[in-house]
Amino acid sequence: MRPAARPGSLYFEYPKYPFARPPELDGGTARHPVAIVGAGPVGLTAALELARHGVRSVVLDDKDSVNDGSRAICIARHSLEILQQLGLDGVFTAKALGWTHGTSFYGNRPVYRLEMPHSAQERFLPMYNLQQQYIEKFLVDRAMQSGLIDLRWLNRVTGLTVDAAGARLAVETPEGGYALDARWVLAADGARSAVRHALGLKLHGDAYEGSYVIADVQMRSGHPTERRAYFDLSANPGSTVLIHRQPDDIWRIDYQLPDGEDPDAALREENIRARIGAILAAAGERAPWELEWWSLYKAYTLALDDYRHGPVLFLGDAAHLVPIFGVRGLNSGFADAMNAAWKLAWVLQGRAPESLLDSYSPERRGATLEVFENAAKSTRFMTPPTRGYRLMRDAALALAVDNEFPRPLINPRQSQPYTYAGSALTSFPDRDAAFGHGPRAGAALCNRRIAAEDYLLDRLGAGFTGLYFGTQLPPGLEDLAAECPFDILLISREPLPAGMDNAIHDAEGSVFDGYDAVPGSFYLARPDRHVCARWRTVDVNEVRTALSRATGYIK
Repeated sequence: MRPAARPGSLYFEYPKYPFARPPELDGGTARHPVAIVGAGPVGLTAALELARHGVRSVVLDDKDSVNDGSRAICIARHSLEILQQLGLDGVFTAKALGWTHGTSFYGNRPVYRLEMPHSAQERFLPMYNLQQQYIEKFLVDRAMQSGLIDLRWLNRVTGLTVDAAGARLAVETPEGGYALDARWVLAADGARSAVRHALGLKLHGDAYEGSYVIADVQMRSGHPTERRAYFDLSANPGSTVLIHRQPDDIWRIDYQLPDGEDPDAALREENIRARIGAILAAAGERAPWELEWWSLYKAYTLALDDYRHGPVLFLGDAAHLVPIFGVRGLNSGFADAMNAAWKLAWVLQGRAPESLLDSYSPERRGATLEVFENAAKSTRFMTPPTRGYRLMRDAALALAVDNEFPRPLINPRQSQPYTYAGSALTSFPDRDAAFGHGPRAGAALCNRRIAAEDYLLDRLGAGFTGLYFGTQLPPGLEDLAAECPFDILLISREPLPAGMDNAIHDAEGSVFDGYDAVPGSFYLARPDRHVCARWRTVDVNEVRTALSRATGYIK
């Protein structure tokens, strides 16, 4: 919702994307390799990852602009690494506000300091705040430059049927309806997914007590970029308030409605203004402010039982709904998109059997269930569902004013990349025992600084990558890489001859140290930068097996 006297945004000029008449309306009958329903952040990320692998897609969206309101605002480090793969990290970090910490208050007394891990080994900060309008616009701009992505605005999917050849989508446009045929469909059309409805599928899980108003205001303030959480603030007694800084002097304020308050009444503009004014004053903000946008939010942990249904794969909110606490929703969606897209590209290009896609749902639904576990803990603390939970929460907060031991209970458990340890694509987990630390089988690769403005993850390409630690590749490994093929980065503590391709002089030893490597160690990573397997001393035959398993040829 927006103020009645000012329907437009205070800071963002919404682009208008023109409708282009689809060929199908004039008799075109092409079967598209991939149709993506939804041009939000998740659908566009999937389209861009497919394009990075040379795969065409058509993206259908029922709007002619980006989503209204800032909605999702927090982008985690791992998501920035995904955007780096798509060549978008620069435009994001130039606009976004990075942060490393947050403060939780009981009333106005600080009781917990969130310090997210960060060091000089990382290119990106742990978290960035950026309004969803910008996120979507940056992705749309890149998609329009791709040449492999057919973006169709004002194309509303109204139905879908599947058969052995793929799927047929019923699409409505301003100039009439048409049928679109696709071999594969990625459903990224949000919480009210038309694709999910067309297939008769439902999300299952839990709904939590309590409602939150989400509001954006424009205000000049010197407060640093951090996550502020207030419990029992005087302006919202007994309830929770979250405050985040965003670019363009926009501040996100989330406040929990007290039990029994009428949500319709709470959403009236005069009540929004009164509550926000009181909250900002209680939080110590004295600058003038203007109301930008507001909405109502309820917390859910809901998911499909299976994220793949024949030729249809569900991504993001179409597959699962998670609470906002811990900023997991959009970040989970980014990971869904990369997981589905690289596998689909391998299948479409004949580099993997269709059975590779069987791993999508177990991997990503496993990630969702881990998110549910952590998010449920955060949600029960932020919004206690019973009187008992509230008594325990308030006791922990009161004790945390002067004591250290209850403070970990206040930890919001921020978003982290999931480890595919039990995946059918992960091999030789027993080899992890030979390492003291470093990313284990199934985990995401960690970044390490090589030199100024040069980091390990900058060097990775679009396909599978091996990290070999030593001065010279073993002949069998080099032959396997040429046969399969996959890229190998040769990482040496010693200077290497000039002109060697894919060679890293690890002069500071940061990569060796971060991966607990010795000469002869080897890591094999998937296109989405998760470790297939690792060896303290490389075994070429086992590398061949791990690569076959990671591409779906071995179950």
